[in-house]
Amino acid sequence: MGLFLTAGFPSPTATLDVLQAVDEAGADFIELGMPFSDPVAEGLPIQQASERALAQGATMAGTFETAAAFRRASDTPLVLMGYANPVFRYGVSDFCADAASSGVDGLILPDLPPEESEELEAAAAAHSLSVTHLIAPNTADDRVRLVDTRSTGFVYAVSVTGLTGSGLGAADATDAYLARARSLVEQPLLVGFGISTHSDAARLGAHTDGFIVGSALIRQAEALWDDPDLTDSARRTRIADWARQLKTGRDAPSRP
Repeated sequence: MGLFLTAGFPSPTATLDVLQAVDEAGADFIELGMPFSDPVAEGLPIQQASERALAQGATMAGTFETAAAFRRASDTPLVLMGYANPVFRYGVSDFCADAASSGVDGLILPDLPPEESEELEAAAAAHSLSVTHLIAPNTADDRVRLVDTRSTGFVYAVSVTGLTGSGLGAADATDAYLARARSLVEQPLLVGFGISTHSDAARLGAHTDGFIVGSALIRQAEALWDDPDLTDSARRTRIADWARQLKTGRDAPSRP
């Protein structure tokens, strides 16, 4: 199970609380989103999370600080996910160096196709960072093979031709697409977009090595951290219980 959270959301200080809670609940790896003003692949929940983070002063430096703080307490793999513009403005080599020194393990840039990724891939390899590319239901077989060849972390199978948080497509078509991808991909194959429940994950996971959830975690974190009647401890407990249920399908035991 991979979980995505935007850095700086629901607040600059709360990001680490959420990451640590879902890590303790059994996340196999975590995607830390780099806030950006134009996240073209994202649906409304992650768009709004980026807007909220940026409005509260989120920066790339702050994202690296959060990654470093997480790494000091956990060995769980941590991947940065975001968009090419801020990375190239930062400087690709400098970005990869700072990501690696912050304890980051890999990178995902959905708007950077493999054919334009040589500079990023070279800098990432120099700093022992993996690079993950994406496929979608309309990706042709030869391109799936290209993505598989160029990816050094895993292949990210987008479950629908659409945005994050948009819900899952027709079951038969999605299953056929993932079965086709599985037959072509040699790297680990993970599926994301539209997954919000354990049953969603179990169905799509039949053809993949794991699943990734982002928008559903964003919605949970927003609801919990915007509730003024909850303590930080209660928020962490509830987000951890949600993550465990997502992974295992079992509800958390009742608490006094």
